[in-house]
Amino acid sequence: MSMRYIFGPVGSSRLGRSLGIDLLGRKICSFDCLYCEVGPTAKHTLLRSPYVRAEAIREELLVWRDEHIDLPDYVTLGGSGEPCLNSELPEILALCRELFPSTPLAVLTNSTLLGDPQVRAELAGADAVLPSLDSLVPSEYERLNQPVPGFDLHTLAQGLLEFCREFPGKIFLEVLLAKGINDTEQNLGLLKDYVVGLRPERVDVVTMTRPGAHAGALPVDANTLERWREALTVDKGPAAASSHSGPEAPQFKGKPPSSEPLANIDETIYASLCRRPQTALQLASALGIEPVLVDRALATLLEHGHILRLDNGPGLPFYRGTSRT
Repeated sequence: MSMRYIFGPVGSSRLGRSLGIDLLGRKICSFDCLYCEVGPTAKHTLLRSPYVRAEAIREELLVWRDEHIDLPDYVTLGGSGEPCLNSELPEILALCRELFPSTPLAVLTNSTLLGDPQVRAELAGADAVLPSLDSLVPSEYERLNQPVPGFDLHTLAQGLLEFCREFPGKIFLEVLLAKGINDTEQNLGLLKDYVVGLRPERVDVVTMTRPGAHAGALPVDANTLERWREALTVDKGPAAASSHSGPEAPQFKGKPPSSEPLANIDETIYASLCRRPQTALQLASALGIEPVLVDRALATLLEHGHILRLDNGPGLPFYRGTSRT
């Protein structure tokens, strides 16, 4: 069965092997961030709707569970845009809990809907929430995140504070730095004070290693990253790098060689790359497929034009899925 909404597992330094669920189906988001690895926002909105039905996700999760022996470390609700825009979020969390009772649930969010008490109550069904907040300087926020017109930064920041006071699970805050945009001393000072009140489990300061959706966003240097990580360290644990900015793993660290039929490997890799650009080594580690089989699949997908090779400076190339026409 070809999966439309389930992808991965994808490797994450915060969540381990994370099985992803796309709650939008396409790029539907309240932001149109310069750096977004998914691409430009197709529907720019704050309107909640059942963009992907819970029943459709249930069908795919049942198939995935039946075909795989090893459980992921997390089941993560995210995908192509802002997952909290899906009005069936509580039903989807409940069915994930039903089908994977021993696996913790995580939700990715850009924090824009956390000012809504109903959304905050729905997220109580998760074990971990990973909100992002890149800048507390309005001009930087507008330039980097490109929010829905009229949505102000104060609403976002206050909603995130309210959520952190109510949520009993883990909060992993992410701050992504873009050179010359939000890497200012003003932003660092504001975020440092804000994090004291927020008290997340950890703060992950990251930068770009994958091509962004729009021109104008570039990664910061290693010294800047390290200085920000030290400044935003919280008592519960050190700020750390995530899969955006961590060095490429030197060896295959996946589970034992995949028992997945060879005929399915190309489709599995293609589906994963349609959601997130990755290197061959990241695919092998996250999906538990031998690197030689990943390389073979990538060559086939490249030959047929189903993926693109992205050479983004030094290091291993990334691959991204393209639409099949």
